[in-house]
Amino acid sequence: MSVLTPESLARIERETAKYPADQRQSAVMSALAIAQDQLGWLPDEAIEAVASALGMPPVAAYEVATFYNMYNLKPVGRHKVTVCTNLPCALSGGVEAAEHLKRRLGVGFGETSADGCVTLREGECMGACGDAPVLLVDNKRMCSRMSDEKLDALVEELRK
Repeated sequence: MSVLTPESLARIERETAKYPADQRQSAVMSALAIAQDQLGWLPDEAIEAVASALGMPPVAAYEVATFYNMYNLKPVGRHKVTVCTNLPCALSGGVEAAEHLKRRLGVGFGETSADGCVTLREGECMGACGDAPVLLVDNKRMCSRMSDEKLDALVEELRK
């Protein structure tokens, strides 16, 4: 029995339909994202279920899941906030924004706030250097030009 729901497996099938039949494994990134959306993170069983659904060796799915930082290989808070600290963002307030969030949440990078709400991560370039400091919420929502006030408002929004 798969750790993935029939709904998740159906979504994965829709993704594989975008590729030639002999290239189902090309949908691995989206399939891992679907599994993570369902479970909140990717335990070994989920990565193996994705590999099985795509007809690929489990190690190949593990290679993808461990290479990209958008995949959570251990449980995270209800929300994940990834702050860009790559050089352009660092020079434009990214480090200060990260430090503000660390103080506000009482955590370091890779840690989850005591209330279980937010896991804070350090990230690489998000392609929005001119809008620094930038961060990504739950791998889906980019926030730009994040002042201390905007960071505080974001934390309050996520805690609701």
